[in-house]
Amino acid sequence: MSNRSIEIDDDVFAFLQRHSEPLVDTPNTVLRRLLLSDEDLSTGKTAVRRAGDLLPIIEAGLAAPGDKLRHHQPRRQQTHEATITADGWVELPDGRAFQKPSPALKAQTGSEINGWGKYIHVPSGRVLQELREQVRHS
Repeated sequence: MSNRSIEIDDDVFAFLQRHSEPLVDTPNTVLRRLLLSDEDLSTGKTAVRRAGDLLPIIEAGLAAPGDKLRHHQPRRQQTHEATITADGWVELPDGRAFQKPSPALKAQTGSEINGWGKYIHVPSGRVLQELREQVRHS
């Protein structure tokens, strides 16, 4: 596949930055994910992404797609929210989705943080780790 160059303005570049994972994504990978994520370029078939780490919790009936996750940082007076997707991923308000809770929460806080231990499943009021442990012991 040959490479082509395009020029983009500052607003588009800022959008790409907001939807990228630092030190992982290039502008091209962000565009591929956002524009072509549902289609395999070589076959034209719909691509299916791997199940997220929260899928067993959904399958156990302890959470549902669309449920909110919340982490509050009292010293910073910040609250971060995310949504559980149907395939067990954690989706941030800006549209980025993460297979695991910790990278999602890191993207929100800017710090290494245990998403399993810090995200609260809003409907139940329990931390994700408690839900995961319940699934493991059932």
